[in-house]
Amino acid sequence: MSFATENPVLVEVARSGFVESVHRGAVVVTAPDGTVRAALGDVDTPVFPRSSNKPFQALGMLNAGLEISDDDLALACASHSGESGHVERALAVLAAAGLAEDDLHCPPDPRRAAMNCSGKHAAMLTTCVQRGWPTATYTDPDHPLQRVIADTVVELTGEKIAAVGVDGCGAPLFAFSLTGLARAFAAAARTRVGEVMRTYPWLVAGTGREDTLLMLSVPGLLCKGGAEGVHAMTLADGTTVALKIDDGGSRARGPILVAALRALGALPDNPAAQAVLDGLGRGAGLVLGAGREVGELRVTDAVEAELARLA
Repeated sequence: MSFATENPVLVEVARSGFVESVHRGAVVVTAPDGTVRAALGDVDTPVFPRSSNKPFQALGMLNAGLEISDDDLALACASHSGESGHVERALAVLAAAGLAEDDLHCPPDPRRAAMNCSGKHAAMLTTCVQRGWPTATYTDPDHPLQRVIADTVVELTGEKIAAVGVDGCGAPLFAFSLTGLARAFAAAARTRVGEVMRTYPWLVAGTGREDTLLMLSVPGLLCKGGAEGVHAMTLADGTTVALKIDDGGSRARGPILVAALRALGALPDNPAAQAVLDGLGRGAGLVLGAGREVGELRVTDAVEAELARLA
């Protein structure tokens, strides 16, 4: 099973006015009640949501009985940059549970606590300690914790899990559709998990990172990107956007997200925030010649036409 291969071009990469590359993919926009408002490409075939799945994993941990502070819960949802504040907090979560860095199953990148998923893994281990479950096997798909997380994903998406894989960090990963991702993300936005992510955006990503910048720039926005070109975001009113870039290119996500914010009338009035979003929307600094910007990324006319339905 795999994603559709005939998805439309969503983003063009223009250099000196000449389109030299394109990114195909799919994008869906759902209303607060979960109905589809706009869609382009195949939004029903299952995909691996990668780290956009982390809010659901965190909710699964809470459903399993995890007791944790708000800031540490935000770190559990993070794909952080491994900055000192991220590493120290992950180590503190482990220490509070009587555990050490070597108990983490995530890769040493360059050390386990600095790997971008260390907060999630520390929270998973803490859940196991609090519930009396084994810690040595906490990433096995049939572990009690992972079964609770799988049940949570099914409940949030309203779909059966189409496939189970191993994420880059070693934790189980569940496949479902982009529409399911959008609906689950909107549901997560209404929970404690959504609230802590919006309250601690730096913990969710890091300095200068896309998710942190977006949440700081747009009041009430919840967003979480994942590897292989996946992203999801929910506005304060519950409107949600989910996308997948077929070639896995993360650089194509920003232009689509900003175009959707523009179409939804959600761009902020703050000039500083506008400048940040403008940079994300055109892929600032990604098309360079001799160290200076000589091009941009831009959404296609097909994307603009579909998003125009949202006005």
